[in-house]
Amino acid sequence: MYDTSKEPVWYGELRTARGNTVLIHDKDFPEATAGRVYLYNTIRNAVIEYAVDIVKVNLHELTDEELKAAKSEYDANWQAARSAFMQQHSGWIEAIHAKPAPAPKKPRPEAKDSDEDDDDVELEVDSLDDDYDDWSDDDDS
Repeated sequence: MYDTSKEPVWYGELRTARGNTVLIHDKDFPEATAGRVYLYNTIRNAVIEYAVDIVKVNLHELTDEELKAAKSEYDANWQAARSAFMQQHSGWIEAIHAKPAPAPKKPRPEAKDSDEDDDDVELEVDSLDDDYDDWSDDDDS
């Protein structure tokens, strides 16, 4: 039966009416969509997303001899396909393995000394008294 808890990389056999295929599961693969799992199919030389309910009952452990033979026969292709798959999904992998980072601390404003006020630029406001007085009562009428 299909049990990936023992090894980080699991080799097994998918037994179907069409024939048997060696499949490989890697714990470092990103999570597939709900109810699905990624497995490397040695015949198709690709990582494929399978429905867990359908494939799980048809997956079987390899004997020690079969495992040794599968590793020697498929390891090079498996490593190349794994590398390409992981590169395509690198954002997912990083998200899965990333540890939550603490929120960045906001810098506190520094208290200003009274001596520093001399360096501040001051805005000059034009005087309202520009020799024209609208409010004068110079009108003798």
